[in-house]
Amino acid sequence: MNKIRLRFPPSPTGKIHIGNMRTALFNWLVARQKDGELVLRIEDTDLARSTKEFEEIILKEMDWLDLAADEGVGIGGNNGPYRQSERIDLYQKYANKLIEEDKAYYCYCSEEELDQMREEAVSNDQMPRYNGRCRNLTEEEEEKLKAEGRKPVIRFKMPEIEKEIIVKDLIRGNVKFSSAVLDDFIIFKSDGMPTYNFAVVIDDALMKISHVIRGEDHLSNTPKQILLYDALGFALPIFAHLPLILDENRAKLKKRGEDSVYVGEFREKGYLPEALFNFMALLGWSPGDEQEIMSQAEILEKFSIESVNKSGAVFDREKLNWMNGKYIRESKLDRIVKLAIPYLKASNLITDNDLESNREWIERVIDETRTGVDYLSQLPAEAELFFTDVNFDDPQAVAKEFTGEDVKLVFDSLKEKTKAVDNLTPEAVNRIFKEMKKELPVGARTIYHPVRLAITGKSSGPEMTSVISIFGADEIASRLDNALKLADAKL
Repeated sequence: MNKIRLRFPPSPTGKIHIGNMRTALFNWLVARQKDGELVLRIEDTDLARSTKEFEEIILKEMDWLDLAADEGVGIGGNNGPYRQSERIDLYQKYANKLIEEDKAYYCYCSEEELDQMREEAVSNDQMPRYNGRCRNLTEEEEEKLKAEGRKPVIRFKMPEIEKEIIVKDLIRGNVKFSSAVLDDFIIFKSDGMPTYNFAVVIDDALMKISHVIRGEDHLSNTPKQILLYDALGFALPIFAHLPLILDENRAKLKKRGEDSVYVGEFREKGYLPEALFNFMALLGWSPGDEQEIMSQAEILEKFSIESVNKSGAVFDREKLNWMNGKYIRESKLDRIVKLAIPYLKASNLITDNDLESNREWIERVIDETRTGVDYLSQLPAEAELFFTDVNFDDPQAVAKEFTGEDVKLVFDSLKEKTKAVDNLTPEAVNRIFKEMKKELPVGARTIYHPVRLAITGKSSGPEMTSVISIFGADEIASRLDNALKLADAKL
């Protein structure tokens, strides 16, 4: 039995969208599950918009997500070339074959003539479509059109007798179309480039693709492709059309513009690749239980293309953030430190010299502040208090929080007790707070609120037991004293 073969064929016309990468992921899962092969093909026939830069971004994001292809661009193989722009001769060969067999023809109609056809159809309450004007040109008529300097397209000849086209889909079952709704569609444009529907059939057939897994927006193209497979004598692959990804308003997730969602956005913000992998796997599929956090191995074990939903999958950014935060907190500290340091450096909170002289302390800060972030680019805002002096937005207003004998009593007690402890761990700080609550004639708020405000400059944030442990007794004493000086200055 031949190995199953799948493909991921992105267009390098922009940054890679989360919907495209979800398609890559599902193809990768099926290939790995079935001991198959995944081909990476670049569909770059849009010469005006395709760039090498965008191709490199595709490769970079796939590598980041650990979605390695087995064959194709950047890898090689026996079924290349793997860029469509390098396969034009192949497309021309098969277009010529269709012309020779009277299954395709040259069409010389101008844009103005095509517009007129559409207008006439609409005025007659008919579907706008090509009317077959050039389908049976004589040699003399064709020569005359050539002499006028017209550049032809090549159109596929639709069967004259209406037929039912059945798309056998692993997700949707049998989807039926009538050939009557299709016209003689273009397979080669006048600029000498193939259309998508034609090129993709040639590529998939010659690359021995057995399973075509793609977005449901391609389902309407499939009847045309089936007709081309049949006309060229190619065996049909097995199709599976994935549900669309929707935004929170249940509108189609945008591929361009401000609201679009690119993979690189998440990498740059400090999301972990395994978190995005996990999240994307659940866009249209679930394991059938309540489990949401799954390793790559668990997803591979449970995934089934047949159990993918037909209905759209909502891209819930809040859920992604929750999931990514969980992965950050559960990852090994040395890895998070390595990933977090560039964000701290970019925010001018630390330097290379700081890392050499105080790395262990910086690691403790990262370990504490990662508990409060959804992605790592948020970490500098959480960690800032450890690397800068306390800076109150309104010193006059906050000074009143540090006035009174009760606050001074709390601050003096905390300074004395922290200096008396040799190893100021979070557990030791917790014991200190318990002792203060028992010993001091003040309420819990008078202990906790002024202390947090004096040390961090904020009313909320990381656990104070950890903050005090990381700062140490001397820095804590300095910050408490500064807060009391602020109160004295107000008086």
